Amino acid sequence: MMDMIERIIDEKIRPMLLGHGGDIIPVSIDDGIFRFRLTGECASCPGADITISELIEKELISTVSGITRVELISQVSDELLEQARSILRNSRPVT
Repeated sequence: MMDMIERIIDEKIRPMLLGHGGDIIPVSIDDGIFRFRLTGECASCPGADITISELIEKELISTVSGITRVELISQVSDELLEQARSILRNSRPVT
């Protein structure tokens, strides 16, 4: 099933996201729930909810038998956390 999902993502979803400076990373499919991450501009876009419901969810639920829901995994990457830590370490006031 994941092969079919990735093919649909490559053909129909990813081109739209790349056009807006973002991308999608499939994470898992369990019990009919497809989980994924958005990256790039799409990860922080205020319109991500619309992208998820109108593009990702609609496309996958209508074309892949067995998918009943899509779920965005939103978490801060380890790389971004380390960048924030580095900035905070360098900006501490001298006492």
